[in-house]
Amino acid sequence: MRKYAPANNFILTLLLLIVVTAFQPPVSTLSLNGAWHTQDNSREETLTFVDGYFVHAVYDKAGKQFYYTWGGPYIVKDDKVEVTVQFNTKDKQQVGQQVVFAWSDKNEQLIANIDNGEKTWKQLDKGMSDLAGVWRIAGRKNGNQPTTMPLGPRRTLKILSATRFQWVAINIDTKDFSGTGGGTYTFKNGKYTENIEFFSRDSSRVGASLTFNGKVKGHEWDHSGLSSKGDPIDEMWRKLNTE
Repeated sequence: MRKYAPANNFILTLLLLIVVTAFQPPVSTLSLNGAWHTQDNSREETLTFVDGYFVHAVYDKAGKQFYYTWGGPYIVKDDKVEVTVQFNTKDKQQVGQQVVFAWSDKNEQLIANIDNGEKTWKQLDKGMSDLAGVWRIAGRKNGNQPTTMPLGPRRTLKILSATRFQWVAINIDTKDFSGTGGGTYTFKNGKYTENIEFFSRDSSRVGASLTFNGKVKGHEWDHSGLSSKGDPIDEMWRKLNTE
């Protein structure tokens, strides 16, 4: 008498595997790294994910109005992003807390529920360039005298994707926030140019472009020229994740 149990078991197992697989959500191949943008009328929002750091900025470029920004180190766990907040201009008491938001992708666009509801974000770049990363100011020159600045709770950071920049002046211990500005940038032939789209301290700076001499050597970036006030600057920046 023939026995069909092994074959039947195999078919049953195969059918079960097909059913389970069919009901599993697809694994996203979208990389969060880089800069993202969404816009509602004149209100613009950008997200930057680079070197394990996240920043969200909300502003009106046309109206020269800055609304708010927040950010800090982040990790991705499946369909969730966990941010350890280091600054928040709306609520400084969030500093040191974890904020979690859900994300998914659709047609290579990011769907994320951040702050005020689910929105669709278009990727501006993938965060791949010579300057992409999180930099902190590590020294200045006054004449020929360099002054080094050790990493401490009070810090000025520049978060750069491949096309966008944002600087923040923060204190992660006192939770104080001193200022921010951001927009697009280019870095070609030793010239670094910022095109300002928002500025928390002085809205009249919006629309201006500033060009500096720039040189990247390893994890250090020499940066010299004139500030937004016209003052000469000669600074050294260092990659935050190397310290």
